[in-house]
Amino acid sequence: MRFIPISEKVIALSEDLLHKTQCSSTLHCVSPLELDLDLALRVAAKADGVSLPGFLSRSFGVTRKADNSEVTEIDRATEQTIVDVFAVERPKYGVFGEEYGVSGPSNAEFQWVIDPIDGTTNFVRGAPVWATLIALVHNGVPVLGVVSAPAMGFRWWATAGGGAFFSSPGSDSTRIYVSKTKTIAEAHVSTTPNAGWQAVGGIPKLVQLQTDALRARGFGDFWQHMLVAQGAIDVAVDVIGLQPYDNAAIYPIVQEAGGTITNRFGVADWRADSSISSNGILHSETITRLQ
Repeated sequence: MRFIPISEKVIALSEDLLHKTQCSSTLHCVSPLELDLDLALRVAAKADGVSLPGFLSRSFGVTRKADNSEVTEIDRATEQTIVDVFAVERPKYGVFGEEYGVSGPSNAEFQWVIDPIDGTTNFVRGAPVWATLIALVHNGVPVLGVVSAPAMGFRWWATAGGGAFFSSPGSDSTRIYVSKTKTIAEAHVSTTPNAGWQAVGGIPKLVQLQTDALRARGFGDFWQHMLVAQGAIDVAVDVIGLQPYDNAAIYPIVQEAGGTITNRFGVADWRADSSISSNGILHSETITRLQ
């Protein structure tokens, strides 16, 4: 398997994980990380089997959490489905989910990080742009990410050192790469202004970025970062106010596609409350513009 440089830390982790292979009698060898990816994809399919019928039925209640964000019984049922499988299949791994918090061994080397429905507001309003996010974190570093958007029929995934991939109905999975756009004037950007950006005086800077770009859109949530990973857009600026489960699955997919993803200060930190992804070429300029 060919390794793609991301960072020395991630490469060291991926080499360690990928070299602990398991081989069948036919000498077909798979690494533990590949087995974890297979499990994560199967779990994503199970989650889709809960979330998509709920979305299509439109027969769910909506409540507000302490932070005033929306939540439905479908969010909770989807996360419970995921956690139940992981508890059986990977009992030594920890779990951190949006709805039910932390479970499993407290000192686990590996931890699943789950957002059962990223884009709950879209889900509630009937817009198809929502997804289940599943990440595997190894000693604090996301090494696997799966993003499954069943209402759109799209899925993205990546493992450290293994590349990033995309699939849609009726087509084989394809490896994806970021764009090679060299200037903001040529770029397609997606921005998500919110009260968090307003609080730090960032709205005028976001507006200027949009104005200077060739095209500006607001795809929002996970989708804008996946579009960066696919090379469909060049820069995505998320809200200020994110949680770790919003970021964890996104990081390895963008990185394995050859892109760069950091917080708004340019630090690669999936636990941060902000997230900016790009094709890498435009990252430094984007960060500078938003300071």
